[in-house]
Amino acid sequence: MADDRPLAVPLFQPSVSWRRLLRRLLIVNGQLSGLLAGGVIAYLRSLPLEQQRRHWLLNIVAFAAQRRLDPTLVHLPFATQLRRRLERLGPTYIKLGQIMAVREDLLPHAVTDELKNLFDQAPAIPFPILRTLIETELGRPLPELFRRVEEQPLGSASLAQVHRATTHAGQAVVIKVLKPGVREMVLADLTLLRGLGAVLNRLLPHYQPAAIIEEFRSYTVRELDLTTEADNGEMFAAYFHATPPIVFPRMHRELSSASVLTMEFLDGFKPGAPATFDLSGPERARVVNLGAQAILRMLYQYGFFHADLHAGNLLILPGRPLRIGFVDLGMVGRFEEETRRRLLYYYHALVSGDVEKAAQHLGGIARIGPGSNPEEFRRAVVELSRRFLLRAQRGDFSIARLILESMQLGGRYRMYFRVELVLMVKALVTFEGVGRMVDPDLDVVALSRTHIASIFRAQFKIERLTRELWRNGPELLDLVSRLPELLTQSARLLDRPASSSINPLAGLRSAIMAAACILGGVLTLAQTDAWLVGSGLVLAGFWLYRRGS
Repeated sequence: MADDRPLAVPLFQPSVSWRRLLRRLLIVNGQLSGLLAGGVIAYLRSLPLEQQRRHWLLNIVAFAAQRRLDPTLVHLPFATQLRRRLERLGPTYIKLGQIMAVREDLLPHAVTDELKNLFDQAPAIPFPILRTLIETELGRPLPELFRRVEEQPLGSASLAQVHRATTHAGQAVVIKVLKPGVREMVLADLTLLRGLGAVLNRLLPHYQPAAIIEEFRSYTVRELDLTTEADNGEMFAAYFHATPPIVFPRMHRELSSASVLTMEFLDGFKPGAPATFDLSGPERARVVNLGAQAILRMLYQYGFFHADLHAGNLLILPGRPLRIGFVDLGMVGRFEEETRRRLLYYYHALVSGDVEKAAQHLGGIARIGPGSNPEEFRRAVVELSRRFLLRAQRGDFSIARLILESMQLGGRYRMYFRVELVLMVKALVTFEGVGRMVDPDLDVVALSRTHIASIFRAQFKIERLTRELWRNGPELLDLVSRLPELLTQSARLLDRPASSSINPLAGLRSAIMAAACILGGVLTLAQTDAWLVGSGLVLAGFWLYRRGS
């Protein structure tokens, strides 16, 4: 059996120069050429013998290339060759493969399934090297920084290495250290990948390679600065400060830098560990409820979520009461406010069984490509959702799978989705998978309804509505000042004879409805104490106005 381990990643010098770019270009070109030739051979082998003989040119290419290819790879399926070569190219390409693995809406299943097996482990850097790096970054000898540091790492991945330690105040912490030379190598790779993406976009436009690479570049650059992970941890802690059972590690800024991150050690066990099955029924239900609350609030209340969510990044923290913790916060997703709202309405429509509304909201989130067909996409999503709801009656239902398959339909109709939406699906898959692991009787839809209802209540609190009203004040005042003009124009159009089949009020319908809502809202606010009703009418009018303009 062939050795399936990745090649050791060399440590590069700390400057990115044209020599480094050229050297990486030669290495990448060698692996890419091998992958293309291996792909031709794998394609020919997938054909019946009679069809193989017809492709005489490909047979010549395969015969000429076979002797030069790695014999441990040449007989493997194309998807496996791709995974192995990404592993050999090191951290940048392993991370790229992980992003590709979640793009099930764009890439073939055989490829995404294989890339989920990417091996992101690397040999540990000797501790004396890391010790020197920590001391250089933090400006003091290690004994002055920590009471004790364990030399044996907790884990060693392609980008960073993690060690347990104790501060002089007696706090248990972990130290995450970016490996020497990795930042420079990754930046060189990202430069090359941008050019490769432009070429691949001409050859394989349907798979959106340039967009995938650009999304990957954006995420990877942030991961190369560990202060970003510290920022993320503090942002999560601020969002959930009123929910103590949902825990994020405290960041020790005084013991951190761009290449070294010191954070609180969360002492717990992963879902699926033997200790999970020692929990009582109510304790398991509490764990699942907390996990659902955290994930759904991240996605649909805050629009700021853990983008690398899986069972390994979740912890059950023992105690009375039980708590849950989230770790490895370097990769996060963000939704703009409008996208977050649409996703909230979309998810609410799904768990409520309103497939028409769900399809409408999903279509509004998509990026429309050349030759797209939004109406056919909407119909296909409605039909797919109805089939899923029929399965739900038999107890065979996954919201995450429904969302993913709906997004996969987008490629057929040239409707594309940002990577954040696929990462959202990954978070929901974790919610469902880990939830059922802990509590096999979990009703995902019922639990989702409970938490989505809570998010809706928070969304429409009077304080939030007042902030929205204040934020949009100038535009609302402008619209109110134009109400007489809009109503006069409407009256004139009504007096005209209908000389064509075109509705003369079609363009003003939204404006008239908006005017009525805003006028009613302003009067309600002025004459009564019904702030909720008045604010709601004003905001509804503003929304109609924006929609019609």
